[in-house]
Amino acid sequence: MLVIPAIDLHRGCCVRLYQGDPERETVYGENPVEIALQWEQLGAKMLHLVDLDGAFTGLTKNAEIIRKIGESVHVPLQLGGGIRTKDSVEKALSFGISRIILGTMAVEEPRMASELVSEHGEAILVGIDARDGKVAVKGWKESSTLNVLELVSQIEEWGVKEVVYTDISRDGTLKGPDFEGLKTILAHTSLQIIVSGGISSLGDLTALKPYGERIRGVIIGKALYSNQLTLPDAMAVFN
Repeated sequence: MLVIPAIDLHRGCCVRLYQGDPERETVYGENPVEIALQWEQLGAKMLHLVDLDGAFTGLTKNAEIIRKIGESVHVPLQLGGGIRTKDSVEKALSFGISRIILGTMAVEEPRMASELVSEHGEAILVGIDARDGKVAVKGWKESSTLNVLELVSQIEEWGVKEVVYTDISRDGTLKGPDFEGLKTILAHTSLQIIVSGGISSLGDLTALKPYGERIRGVIIGKALYSNQLTLPDAMAVFN
């Protein structure tokens, strides 16, 4: 199971939001490239990048920083946030991004999303961002009419192999992951899941171990940046 540090980009800085709210932001660094290099040096095997400006506006706003991170580190990068056209997917891949996370596009442009899965295979993931059982879109500002299990069923038909599951109510809160929601998804799909949102302790990570290979990885943000746990200690849980 991979432990994947998160680098959320907002106005050129590395930040964490509370429940996705841009008005409740903590800035953890003004040089995201250096932060990416630090996580790599500490042993990270993958990094999770989010273009928050892109998620809020639908336009890529941190392209230059993302490109520089892609040029600077040697571990795989996965990117989400505002990727809503085929051109934006191709551009991200040209920056050295290994894995693209589709969110809003998967809900609002399913045909385009399925075509990208057919074209790029396992380089395309889907982000399932849940709020009260419904899938949120457009930087979590809106809730769709689609429930989580409907989206899971749909994307599995496209050939998607892996999803990033986030309970928005827990993101940035250090309240622990949504185990109930996770169990529900696992019971209804063969997809592998990357768990995101709420991780606060080594105990949270230990509680994920029994799920075995069904959990591909866990994304950690605030707990690392606020020194609730260290990356080496978190990785050691799964070694």
